[in-house]
Amino acid sequence: MRLVTYTRLAVVLAVCCVAVGWLGIAGWLGVAVLLASVAMHVAGNAIGTRMAAATDLDISRQRGWGRPATTADRLPAPVSHALLRRAPLGRLVPVSVGLGAACGGIAGSTALLMLTASSHAGALLGGLSSAVIGGLLGFLVASFVEVVRTSIREAIAAEQSEPHIPALRRPPPP
Repeated sequence: MRLVTYTRLAVVLAVCCVAVGWLGIAGWLGVAVLLASVAMHVAGNAIGTRMAAATDLDISRQRGWGRPATTADRLPAPVSHALLRRAPLGRLVPVSVGLGAACGGIAGSTALLMLTASSHAGALLGGLSSAVIGGLLGFLVASFVEVVRTSIREAIAAEQSEPHIPALRRPPPP
């Protein structure tokens, strides 16, 4: 490597050591993760843009794989599925998120005030973060319940709409 590269490497290493002393090891690791994620995002975007520009979008026609227009007319229409339809969330999800956030906030603030020597500002900040976690857990539970309810409802509806096929009866043996 050239001297300029070694000099830049030494400067980066010195800045990292100063950052560890200034931010602490946890702060430095947080900054490193943040910078790495931004760098990976930029690299992925550049690679994806370059690949998209290099891709021939009309490759199926060049190779003779294109279907005639009459085949598309003969294809059946796609089956409508409940997961493809948009539907409002209903009352379950917002109520669960609100209850989870309230319970999380109250539990977090109370725990910080009772179990630690936290100030009121610290308890408020801890309560807010606990409320966010409680809201996320409430959303998770409500989404799971909604998916289970929808799948059970669809299974029952599919079972009722199927025609009942009686079992084949054999003639009695002679």
